[in-house]
Amino acid sequence: MKFQSKNPYDGKNIAEYTSLTSEELNQKLEDSSEAFKHWRKTPLSERTGLLKKAGQILRDNVDEYAEVITLEMGKPISESRSEIEKCAWVCDYYAEHAEEFLAHEEVKTDASKSYVRHDPIGTVFAVMPWNFPFWQVFRFAAPTLTSGNTGLLKHASNVFGCAEKIEEVFIKAGYPKAVFQNLIIHHDETESVVSHDAVKAITLTGSERAGSSVAQLAGKYIKKSLLELGGSNSFIVLDDADINQAVETAIKARMMNSGQSCIAAKRFIVIDSVYDEFVSKFVKAASELKSGNPSLDKTQVGPLARKDLAVELQKQVQKSIEKGAELLLGGKQEECFHEPTILGNVRPGMPAFDEETFGPLAAMIKAKTIDEAFELSENSKFGLGVSVFTKNTQKAMEMADRVSDGAYFINELVKSDPRLPFGGTKISGYGRELAREGMMEFVNKKTVYVKV
Repeated sequence: MKFQSKNPYDGKNIAEYTSLTSEELNQKLEDSSEAFKHWRKTPLSERTGLLKKAGQILRDNVDEYAEVITLEMGKPISESRSEIEKCAWVCDYYAEHAEEFLAHEEVKTDASKSYVRHDPIGTVFAVMPWNFPFWQVFRFAAPTLTSGNTGLLKHASNVFGCAEKIEEVFIKAGYPKAVFQNLIIHHDETESVVSHDAVKAITLTGSERAGSSVAQLAGKYIKKSLLELGGSNSFIVLDDADINQAVETAIKARMMNSGQSCIAAKRFIVIDSVYDEFVSKFVKAASELKSGNPSLDKTQVGPLARKDLAVELQKQVQKSIEKGAELLLGGKQEECFHEPTILGNVRPGMPAFDEETFGPLAAMIKAKTIDEAFELSENSKFGLGVSVFTKNTQKAMEMADRVSDGAYFINELVKSDPRLPFGGTKISGYGRELAREGMMEFVNKKTVYVKV
């Protein structure tokens, strides 16, 4: 099978990739299993040293790797560079903290000595998306490989160039053969990978449909799985908020990566006494964003990664308007490009409220009280994160238990940070990436009990 990599900005073909044959795929699986036998015994100091080198290679080649991201999926080039820098950061983080995280945990019992040790489990299969094509791979790979596992990557087919560059990073850093391998395969091959004896766990970042499919396979073959799926994050603005600060952050939270982020703020729930001020300033700021060629430094909003994504967003916009939403800005779509769009008076029952909108669409929702604002926030099948803007941070902290999502940010946009666990609830998935928790997802927490 052939895969075409196409530039979403101008529609030109970038490259063509040929899928692995069944024999080639099976060999890579066998190689991964064989590599694990040696890699797991490699001293941790050597593994962290290699990870540190990987981070430096990312920094040394930031422009090259950023260009591949922008060409393949249309991310503005300045954001692509930031993505590569963040990948280097996560490498540094785990290189520095792996020894601490993987250390034995002493537990006092009636034994002479008892403790928990953290052993690698084998090969972990990663199914990754196109929207942050380097970051979402490295946040899996950095802790997983460093804990002694081997990794297999099945990337989204429109970013196979990024996948090759990621594999190149590990090769240049000096990782042993087959510790990390890129698989050029169709998603129909997923079950053959999951079912292989070498594969001990699966991690997926992607859509609800993809997550459900992989979770079923993981259950069928009784293998650990981690899912990081879609989101419809709320951005709550209380009546005592600094509106200028809230608007500035809200624009970033919604329009970064042209709105193609699971943790982007999508539902803006604003107390009615400040609704008009917030919305008018948000509309003005959004109208001043520079759209165009994502390869230019001045561009802030580029095309969506594929035409079908832009078409789907346009359907959500039009259906919401038909149900009573007010078009305040934008609303047009051509090929892969969708204008930054703002809808006012959005309510439950509209696609802009109920569904994940993967693109530059902001839904403005009015709430009469704080209680209603949090009720509207919770009225979602998604559960990745919530932002609350208020000058009363103490009160906001006391309200954290009202939110069932995996993250709660006060006066800041929801974002991933290597130092903090990241993941969702409800149909946004399960399990945690990053921080210590991310390293613990794919280790065998082995009890050791000694009686003398």
